[in-house]
Amino acid sequence: MVARGRVLVVDDESNARTALAELLREQGYAVETAADGFKALPKLEEFVPQVLLADLKMPGLDGLELMRRGKHLYPDLSVVVMTAFGEVESAVAAMRAGAVDYLTKPLNLERLSLVLAREMDRRRLREETRHRPGVDDRRRLPGIIGQSREMRAVCETIRQVAPTRAAVLISGESGTGKELVAAALHELSPRAACPLVELHCVDVTDAVFDDGYLRQAHGGTLFFDEISELSKSTQVKLLRLLGDGQGFGADVRVVAATARDLLALAKQGRFREDLYYRLSVVTIETPALRSRPSDIPLLASHFLERFAAASRKTIAGFSDAALAQLAGYSWPGNVSELENAIEGAIVVSRSEVIGLEDLPRHVIAADRTDEGPDVPGSTLDEVIRHAILKTLEHTGGSTSRAAKILGIAPRTIQYKLQEYAGNPGRSSRERK
Repeated sequence: MVARGRVLVVDDESNARTALAELLREQGYAVETAADGFKALPKLEEFVPQVLLADLKMPGLDGLELMRRGKHLYPDLSVVVMTAFGEVESAVAAMRAGAVDYLTKPLNLERLSLVLAREMDRRRLREETRHRPGVDDRRRLPGIIGQSREMRAVCETIRQVAPTRAAVLISGESGTGKELVAAALHELSPRAACPLVELHCVDVTDAVFDDGYLRQAHGGTLFFDEISELSKSTQVKLLRLLGDGQGFGADVRVVAATARDLLALAKQGRFREDLYYRLSVVTIETPALRSRPSDIPLLASHFLERFAAASRKTIAGFSDAALAQLAGYSWPGNVSELENAIEGAIVVSRSEVIGLEDLPRHVIAADRTDEGPDVPGSTLDEVIRHAILKTLEHTGGSTSRAAKILGIAPRTIQYKLQEYAGNPGRSSRERK
């Protein structure tokens, strides 16, 4: 089976290096390791990794110099650096030199998985764009799957807007693929040869905005994920940047995404209204999956192919009953929830066809409406509790994935779980 991607792990700490390699192999990556920068050099040429995951501080040849030599050999090499907590300045310097992201030690393994998956998706997107067939297939966009009227409209807008410098606001429910729209806008623009830099706005500080991401994105695209979380002071800086598309020593195109009603937040004084109008020169709304059920079989087949390869399983497709159940479910978590469901089905499947019994229990049990507390008739706290607990069940307990589906911060879920732990009884209205 084809590996999910090739990763070279370079770390002078033997235990950390071995543990990382085992974790990534379990996730379907082809992995090679090296104990220092000098030992990594021949493996760069022999293994030709797609991603270099390197510790910054190593004896002899450090991570920064290794990155420079690696990118000299392979300009398209994606580099993720690891650094000790409190040494973020070194990581920012690495990003200025061309690293795509950095991780602080001790590593958050879920964050590592997300960074690698995102980078592999971006590489696939770039490859599809470079090798896209000729005139007859111009209507297809790399990374975006769907033949429904709603998705055709989204793709048409992307094609029209991508060549321009205009700021774009992408709105839509969590899990609808807003980041894929941002990537397509970048890849079809004249800026495609320069970086696409993604900012998770809840984590963006003024200093990082000034010194790190802006310079890294010079000549390319700066993507603000969940723009509603941007601090007021950084909103002012972004407003200045959008004045002419240049500023702070960088030339960038701005694309932003939100799962919230940004105009309503602006009217409430919780987001700068002038910034909203600057961001929304063009708006693209990503449709909920329930509004385009005809795309569900296409998406399911796409995820089946990807995860079957990663799991080294030979799976031909879905049974008629399984496909009908997938098409009939309303997918409150949208494409992200469907992706998780297919991945889980492949893990538990023991045959060459995904059957109804392989699907998540909540999908099997559902009729064409989601089970939940009676509304009206339930308190708001009961509805919120049901949504959080059910979404955590869907994601296998992952608070970060559940937070993404629900459009809230992971810390909100953690706070609520502590609250529920102190009050474990479930409402009689809430169904089991």
